[in-house]
Amino acid sequence: MQDAHNNYDISGFHGALLDIISVMNQPMRDEQILQAAGVQLDRILFPLLVAIGRRGPVGVVELADSLGRDYTTVSRQVKKLEAQQLVLKQPNAKDRRISEVTLSEAGQEMIDRIAGARTRLMNEVLAGWTQEEVMALFRLTRKYADSLQLK
Repeated sequence: MQDAHNNYDISGFHGALLDIISVMNQPMRDEQILQAAGVQLDRILFPLLVAIGRRGPVGVVELADSLGRDYTTVSRQVKKLEAQQLVLKQPNAKDRRISEVTLSEAGQEMIDRIAGARTRLMNEVLAGWTQEEVMALFRLTRKYADSLQLK
């Protein structure tokens, strides 16, 4: 049985999360992944394309909310991705007032290349870890992320 009333000292964990977020938010990190993938894409559009790949088809309002960005900014950036033929925008089947975005075939190919590059770079970071450590990290990170979604 789990004790829901534990009072854990989370300061070290919180600090580690902030360190990870800081590294992940560095513009040069995105540039490193794009370069490793052999992809030409405006860095500002990179998180948007990845989010569409993970969530699509997704409404533009929902997409903006998930990225913590203004709707008009995301809408403008979606138009740029459309112009590059990386995404497709269409009305929602149930509510035509809602615009949904999904990856085009070219967008999916780009996401696949980015995912491959991310895997290679992450495997370099984890090179000194045991398989058990890596699997525990992945399992517990997923468990934590899922727990956050429930709160």
